[in-house]
Amino acid sequence: MKSIIKAGVVLGLLVAACSPNRQDGDRLADPGRTREEQSQEDILVGTLSVAVDESVMPLLKEQEEVFLSAYPNAKLSFITKPEVLAIRELVSGKASVAILARPLNEEEEASFKQRSITPRTFAVWSDGIVVVSNTKSADTSVTISYLTNAMKGKSVDSRKIVFDNINSSSFRFLRELGQMEKAASTFVEAGSGAKSVLEAVAQSPDKLGILGYNEYRDLIASFPNKNNIRILSVQNTLGEKADNRFYIPNQSTIAAGQYPLQRTFYVLNYQPNLGLGIGFSAFLTGDRGQRIVLKAGLVPATMPGREIIVRDNI
Repeated sequence: MKSIIKAGVVLGLLVAACSPNRQDGDRLADPGRTREEQSQEDILVGTLSVAVDESVMPLLKEQEEVFLSAYPNAKLSFITKPEVLAIRELVSGKASVAILARPLNEEEEASFKQRSITPRTFAVWSDGIVVVSNTKSADTSVTISYLTNAMKGKSVDSRKIVFDNINSSSFRFLRELGQMEKAASTFVEAGSGAKSVLEAVAQSPDKLGILGYNEYRDLIASFPNKNNIRILSVQNTLGEKADNRFYIPNQSTIAAGQYPLQRTFYVLNYQPNLGLGIGFSAFLTGDRGQRIVLKAGLVPATMPGREIIVRDNI
């Protein structure tokens, strides 16, 4: 449903698309910016505001470093928010590109359609949602039904489920799995970010924590009470690859579709002109961007190629 385009192909096609021979040359591509500002921008030059789901900000920092080292005339301004708030930044026009765990729905896209802005949407990677517990708890695994029932206000042991934020993509993902419009507050606790989830679980055997895999990997190495934290395996009961077995989230189980709590992240480009949003999207979906994803322990949307040189003589 969503296509993935290699960076070299995208950039090659769009350099031609940016030719000055355009029929709408007398119109400003973005009414919010002056003609002089827009004339100084192209797909690899200028300033770009990007709304980012905070659960993948560690990975975006790595992407930013490599992108800006290659294209020093570009500037990225990340607006880091939980998913619901990041979408608001995009819809309000404070950002023209977003990195999110889902495309916009029809209601959210309405204002863009009124302005005849068609999004360029590409999958960039897959990651998982991690369930953690205190090591003093006897449990080493959990089921999706246990988590969603707790969110509905039904629990067999009254343990609290701690989320990083009620506006987060992790909360929305599990709420949709449980087919609930709203979650009951009985056994749900909202934190103030991923670190607060780890802190809450490290202090109490009666709490389970939910956070993004990328955030977990970024935080756990330096977390002072990491010996109190255990990742729980989750029973695979979703989709065509459901086998009712329990899996720990890692690059292999996510890539194989065995770990059930996984989601795909997209770059959503709503920039009205052929500007830096195109260049950054092409970088993320291209070979260099996908290699960074692979190195970060997540699953690239397209596996980076490998060049093997074969010599007749050694």
